[in-house]
Amino acid sequence: MSRPTVIVGTMSGTSLDGVTAAVAEFSLVDGCESLRYLGHCTVPYADDLRAQLEQVLRHASPAAVVALRAALADATVAAVRQLLAQVDRAPASIDCLALHGQTLWHAPPLGSWQIADAARIAEQLGVGVVSDFRSRDVAAGGQGAPLVPLADAMLFAHPHGARALLNIGGMSNVTVVPRRGHSDDVLAFDTGPGVAVIDAVVRTLVGAPFDAAGALAARGRPIDAVLRARLADPYFAAPPPKSTGRERYGAAFADALITDCRRTTPDCADADIVATATALTAESIATQCARFIAVPLVDLLVSGGGVHNRTLMSALAQHAGTTQVRRFDDEYFDGDAKEAVAFAYLAWRHRRGLPGNVPSATGARGPRVLGAWTPA
Repeated sequence: MSRPTVIVGTMSGTSLDGVTAAVAEFSLVDGCESLRYLGHCTVPYADDLRAQLEQVLRHASPAAVVALRAALADATVAAVRQLLAQVDRAPASIDCLALHGQTLWHAPPLGSWQIADAARIAEQLGVGVVSDFRSRDVAAGGQGAPLVPLADAMLFAHPHGARALLNIGGMSNVTVVPRRGHSDDVLAFDTGPGVAVIDAVVRTLVGAPFDAAGALAARGRPIDAVLRARLADPYFAAPPPKSTGRERYGAAFADALITDCRRTTPDCADADIVATATALTAESIATQCARFIAVPLVDLLVSGGGVHNRTLMSALAQHAGTTQVRRFDDEYFDGDAKEAVAFAYLAWRHRRGLPGNVPSATGARGPRVLGAWTPA
């Protein structure tokens, strides 16, 4: 057996909270793709970088985007260096780095824009970088998202039956795979808001970055009229393939939700508004899973920042019926690292000249090799 390929995957999600870096070994064992997880770390964005990012998302100028692109690259380098020190590895031991970058705008069929300067990262670390994963799928008529389904099918599926893997980041996405190693019948799509709307509501109302453990939502009661009106959003009823982002479920959506709650129930507490946002995430996920998943599931594995919100997880379990809802951590490694590992896997596929998308999930015209290579 040849030496395993060591890849660091980096992910900066729609939650805008920082950079997660994960390192893993990939190898072929008897012709089957195999993963050995080595470790991960998450480095939060500094307050000034988060402010810079939020400013660009609202009012972008070319100069601001260039400055942000460099700052995000430096934040990624810092996260990778921290990870390598943590697992006692030198940059020279890494075969390549997968760079998702920070999404500024996701607008298929026109394009999907993630930034962080790959050349700056390659120069500082001395490691080649695979980046710009979404563009080729969009160019082939796809949504450019979700892109984790191939990793879900090849690495994390159940050996005997259909499993759903749900990631609750800023946005939420779900993958349903028939059984391990089979990607032909995969169903995957973005369900809509994950924690992005909850976080934005909490920041506006109480100044905190997120609802820790869902404690604020637990003290409130969802405002049903607002919840029902928001669940009537046409996106939730649209069939897959589909994808979305902060363009639809961002700060403006959160502000409108707060306004609706206060107009409908003038004496509502802040906790009631947070509970409404939390219920929206839970019910929009559950409703779409019930509507679009036609096969019986062995279980539903949940990863992403949303798993730390106990109120959200409890609501999901209540809506899941007989399907067992478990954390990704229960079976594999820390679920906070899953998306970074998935993009490391896509970088491994890229370096071998193999497709990384699942056309049934994204709607692309066919399989495509994803990403662009920046040499060390």
